[in-house]
Amino acid sequence: MNVAAPQLIPDGQLNQIRSIFPHTTKGIVHLNHAAVSPLSARVLDATIAHLQDRSSGRIETFPEDLKQIQTTKVSIQQLINAESPDRIALVGNTSDALNIIASGLDWKPGDRILLNDLEFPANIYPYFHLKSLGVEVDLIHCPDGRFTPEAVYASLRPRTRLLALSAVQFLSGYRSDLFVLGEICRARGILFVVDGIQAVGAVPIDVQSMRIDALAAGAPKWQMGPQGIGFLYLTDEVQARVHQKYLGWLAVENPFNFSDHDQPLAASARRYEGGTINIPGMWGYHAALTTLLEYKGIIEGHILGLTQILIDELQKIDGARLFSPTSVNERAGIVTIVPPHGVDPQVAFEMLLDRKIIISLREGKFRYSPHFYNSVEEIAFTVEATKESFVRPAS
Repeated sequence: MNVAAPQLIPDGQLNQIRSIFPHTTKGIVHLNHAAVSPLSARVLDATIAHLQDRSSGRIETFPEDLKQIQTTKVSIQQLINAESPDRIALVGNTSDALNIIASGLDWKPGDRILLNDLEFPANIYPYFHLKSLGVEVDLIHCPDGRFTPEAVYASLRPRTRLLALSAVQFLSGYRSDLFVLGEICRARGILFVVDGIQAVGAVPIDVQSMRIDALAAGAPKWQMGPQGIGFLYLTDEVQARVHQKYLGWLAVENPFNFSDHDQPLAASARRYEGGTINIPGMWGYHAALTTLLEYKGIIEGHILGLTQILIDELQKIDGARLFSPTSVNERAGIVTIVPPHGVDPQVAFEMLLDRKIIISLREGKFRYSPHFYNSVEEIAFTVEATKESFVRPAS
């Protein structure tokens, strides 16, 4: 797996990037991109311009919106190296995308799906739901927070049809070797379906070289887009096997031929969109994507540089325990620690909020997730504030 070396963005360029994000001038230190990202001025401007046009301008903007939808798909194609924008469907969220795959395949009783116990529920429920069809779900236990190819090898069964996993796990931050896992699946005819919401926008995803059959990712986290929009990528071969359970008017070959009700489905992944998507969100989403593409070559290195500082400094806190991997090949943008014994996590978390430091409190653990505009100074401020919040009252 080719991982960028930790490489911080030079201060001058970083200041230019930070100027895109208005919250950085308000004293807010946002290190919670694994939950939701702040919207850049570009996203805000694009969304407002569209809404103003809908309110007091042309009002009927659908022809231009359709063109922008295609432009947005081209941006997603470039971000994940898809074969074509035709392989992209815009969806409401990651769960919608994963359910299209899970519910659309032709399952037989006794077919097996391979999962692991690190997954966020969005990547669990669509597959557990298939148990009612007689599908067996094999759950790999990962006590150390790592999901390795060796564990996959040991868990494969003759009727394993699909491997589902997150590219980056939401709590431990473990980053799977998608290249190796993709090769394993391709060699055995197993579908490789990836939840990319904790990876796309933070670290490179190449669906072709990683042999990913389907990739789902909502926009609000590392892609820094609005809520209520995201994408599904799937190969042409998988599309031929995924038969959606519902259809809308935009799913057919020529949706504007309103009188022809016997049309074939669209040849592209548009068939899974059905009806009108979140158009205001799409305009903002495109603005977020173009920003990521503008800085594509330097995002991963900066994030890995910041997370390295977090790992090094947080481990120095007396009694705190690192919950994330330390190897640069096994991590992305998430660093999680367990507070020292005797510290009330909720109280410590609220102390950080009082100082306008935004992280996540997950299962009693502190999760930090910086993005490419965050600075070393913000990381240092956060580490010091964390130390202060962990000061335990005298017994």
